[in-house]
Amino acid sequence: MAWHKNTMLQNTTVEYYEDYTHEDMNSTFDYVDYEMICDKDDVRNFGRSFLPAFYMVAFIVGVAGNSLVVVVYVYYKKLRTKTDMFIMNLAIADLLLLFSLPFWVVNAIHGWVLGTVMCKITSALYTMNFTSGMQFLACISMDRYSAVRKSPSQQKIGKRCWAICFAVWMVAVLLSIPNLSFHNAKKHEGRYECVPAYPANLGNQFKAAIHILEIILGFVLPFLCMLICYSAIARILLRTPNIKRSRPLKVLLTVGVVFLVTQLPYNIVKLWRAIDIIYNLITNCTTSKTVDIIIQITGNIALFHCCLNPLLYAFMGASFKFYIMKIIKKCNYWRKQNRQTLEEYCLNSENHTEATSSFSL
Repeated sequence: MAWHKNTMLQNTTVEYYEDYTHEDMNSTFDYVDYEMICDKDDVRNFGRSFLPAFYMVAFIVGVAGNSLVVVVYVYYKKLRTKTDMFIMNLAIADLLLLFSLPFWVVNAIHGWVLGTVMCKITSALYTMNFTSGMQFLACISMDRYSAVRKSPSQQKIGKRCWAICFAVWMVAVLLSIPNLSFHNAKKHEGRYECVPAYPANLGNQFKAAIHILEIILGFVLPFLCMLICYSAIARILLRTPNIKRSRPLKVLLTVGVVFLVTQLPYNIVKLWRAIDIIYNLITNCTTSKTVDIIIQITGNIALFHCCLNPLLYAFMGASFKFYIMKIIKKCNYWRKQNRQTLEEYCLNSENHTEATSSFSL
């Protein structure tokens, strides 16, 4: 029996076991440094303390910000341009991703208690929405470049915009099929875990290919689109006279830096794990546990990007700030009205009591 390294973000703390293939039987290992069973209790303990706290902070902050974006678009701003459509879809993808986090909090603390069907669905939704969110970031960058090059009338929502959104969601759905197919609730050391269990006949190349495809579609292509489009926009702004260029350039720089800082470390570690699946680079238990912890930390930093998306892509706009202030004023008005109604009710009750007592005097 050989232990196998799990490469998914939410499942790095569990090791599951497979029979040797013929290639494994013909391979030679240094059994002094290589442990047949790698005890990952310390990794699981780290996950139980780190993941729930991080997930709950991301859940609260992300749901609040992205829900506000959806409310503004549905009730106030409406969808008028392609960028509006992409930001709205981005907020929906982020919300669906964030709504899966409470399940992983329970999984980190108590194990997976919801059965195999929910394991498959939750894992598939996680991958689908994480990938679609990255692709919508690329769509926003391309649309912003198009807006700089073309007239505003060409930025209205049309059939092409709907087709792009549909294509993004379909690609994300296709990437989630392996999670839907292979994730199962498996019992390990007295508790169930939601982990991928690939058939032995698929081979390590297939497993690595899935992760490399996720890296390409979820990071490499979006990053290249953002780099090309935002660099072109920056060059146009620098060549354009008599405009205030500092703020747009700062926004572009902030968007690019935040994307790199949050996504690059996780995808580097994920690529390393994909290569390790093929070539068995990690043959030491201590190294494997270190990588597990690193991928937990970097993966959650990558996840936190969905909490920052409302700030980077919506709240910076002047019109969006106007609508947010409008919502705040309306909430304050409702709060004052409720308080005034409550005070009037209490006052009427007190007046009635006082009138009765005055007659008794």
